[in-house]
Amino acid sequence: MNAHNHGLPQGTATGRHRRKLITVVCITLAGVFIQVVGAVWSGSLALLADAGHMLSDAAGVSIALLASWIATRPATRRSTYGYQRAEVLAALANAIILVVIAVVILVEALRRFSATPDIRTDVMIITAVVGAAANLTCLLILRKGQAESLNLRGAYLEVLGDLLGSVAVIVAAVVIATTGYRQADALASIAIALMILPRAWSLLRDVINVLLESAPKGVDAEMIRDHIIGVRGVVGVHDIHAWTITSGVPVFSAHVVVDGGTLNAEGVDQVLDRLNHCLRNHFDTQHCTFQIEPVEHATHESRQHA
Repeated sequence: MNAHNHGLPQGTATGRHRRKLITVVCITLAGVFIQVVGAVWSGSLALLADAGHMLSDAAGVSIALLASWIATRPATRRSTYGYQRAEVLAALANAIILVVIAVVILVEALRRFSATPDIRTDVMIITAVVGAAANLTCLLILRKGQAESLNLRGAYLEVLGDLLGSVAVIVAAVVIATTGYRQADALASIAIALMILPRAWSLLRDVINVLLESAPKGVDAEMIRDHIIGVRGVVGVHDIHAWTITSGVPVFSAHVVVDGGTLNAEGVDQVLDRLNHCLRNHFDTQHCTFQIEPVEHATHESRQHA
């Protein structure tokens, strides 16, 4: 006998924060335009690198917005979970974009060590300060939502890197203005690239965990097993699976063995209610599927999982 609760939660984590993402895209694109103009005017690679990173942020968030819209499409007979995992694929694209941007910046920065042009530090500083202000505004907008969604977390981390990049540009401009050491611009560019790579890896690792259907963070199969066995009428549990469809949508399934006295309509109904209540309240899992089995059924199964 299979049973589940009333279905998947309405909407995904990214979808619930769509307006915030739209605002961040608009602010970021404005910052990109200002920084590109400032980079061309000042001759600063670091400023152009920061603009490139901000452009990748805007592209990544735009992808996340498109994916969050796709994720709202209803389930079909072929796509029984709907299209919610489109958000995860968007996060994957975002991580790849970050890696490409970092590599391009590193290559150009190394080339500039042998041929550094004149740089207008006054324009460089003013533009970097404007970019930092835009990034700080975006951070405040995304601060709460980034704990709920991979895409918002990716956007938050990217904007944080942009803010640090703007600080690096300001420091480089001050060094050039006071000492004349123009290679500080290339060093700041390398610093920006090195800040991007670890964040790209962190996002990529989370995406891989979702695609490999690893257990959600904070969910321990043995702890769930103990909770399930503690439910009145349950004598055993096996074939436990816990995974994530997309950010904010954890899923759980298990084969639950019950005693003979519970194998009636009323008893099974009560066990299912207790199991769903347990998973929902202790592990924040809304979508649970339980296969109820009598003790004697164990001889008919070849268990492949925990």
